[in-house]
Amino acid sequence: MTGSQTFGRRHVVQVSGTEGYAEEADELFKQYESIAFADAHRTVLHLIPTMPGRVLDIGSGTGRDAAWFAGRGHSVVAVEPTVAMRLPAMALHPSPRIDWLNDSLPDLALLLSRGETFDLVMLTAVWMHLDQAQRRRAMPNLASLVRARGTIIMKIRHGPVPPGRRMFEVSAEETINLARMQGLHPVLNVRTESSQERNRHAGVSWINLAFVKGKAP
Repeated sequence: MTGSQTFGRRHVVQVSGTEGYAEEADELFKQYESIAFADAHRTVLHLIPTMPGRVLDIGSGTGRDAAWFAGRGHSVVAVEPTVAMRLPAMALHPSPRIDWLNDSLPDLALLLSRGETFDLVMLTAVWMHLDQAQRRRAMPNLASLVRARGTIIMKIRHGPVPPGRRMFEVSAEETINLARMQGLHPVLNVRTESSQERNRHAGVSWINLAFVKGKAP
């Protein structure tokens, strides 16, 4: 834990890696919701199941992605630890197909206690918030949440760290090695530019990684 945030009259413990998000929630909603799911995830669209299944969206933020999955018939568990993001997201994207959880990496203690597995696990702009020790703790937990032949998709940010945020430079090689140790087979490793012009000019890029549990099809 690395500090706290105040929301209404409640004193909320701040999860490591979420620094800056509560303070910038209004602006982040404008940014994220202005980018369509298909544009944000164009590189990995072919890996997303077309038949309705169970999807885990870790670090759901504004709920844009969770709502997209729910709109296509998927059952979604949306994990978001920042109260100033989670509550407005629930109001913006109400859906009986979305189950919102206040939980976080690396431990995902609440989620793991439920004993569920998923066809698809999404981590968009999440992994780089974890330090090396946290990433090592997190990968076995992620592997346990995806079913056999299921897919994990990660979108990892690279470039200058915005003021007030906690981020680390994370290589694709390290992430792939950690995944392989948990029986996750890499099926995608693609670097793309940021979809936001301001970020592109600042030198921000993304590594898109995907893994299948067990042998690749």
